[in-house]
Amino acid sequence: MELWFKVKLLICITYFRFLRSILHVLSIDIDPESLEIASLNAEELEVDMDFIQSNIMDLRWRGLYDFLVHTLGQIVHTVIMNPPFGTRKKGADLDFLNVALKVASQAVYSLHKSSTREHVKRTALRDFNASNVEVLCELRYDLSKLYKFHKKKEVDIAVDLWRFVPGKHQS
Repeated sequence: MELWFKVKLLICITYFRFLRSILHVLSIDIDPESLEIASLNAEELEVDMDFIQSNIMDLRWRGLYDFLVHTLGQIVHTVIMNPPFGTRKKGADLDFLNVALKVASQAVYSLHKSSTREHVKRTALRDFNASNVEVLCELRYDLSKLYKFHKKKEVDIAVDLWRFVPGKHQS
């Protein structure tokens, strides 16, 4: 068994155990097909989840924290995300990270291209009020052609799995 498969399997098992211990999971995605797949997976794993189809960046302008706390009555403990890598729209991954660090009270786990490691670290600490940042591991990510703007059938990308700890939130 190849190492990358073992790592993915370990992450999946850990993720499953982690999800089973959570009181509630909220999934926000712009893609209805992704939400449908997530819904089927949640049902199969018997995880209580709500799904919202929305562009997370639109929620930012309405005040995502207020939306989550006042509309849904929830405080977000941990955010786990796989943002766009910012190849098509420069900085897209950091826009997502900025929002996540504003709503998470304990941690944000996120994937970012390894080639941007120093920039991600510097930006999270300096501009997004993260109190701690750490690369947990580097992975290889096989990205298949999903969208019209993807030029290659498949591309192998080195990505970092990060853990960000939010700083104190401004009241």
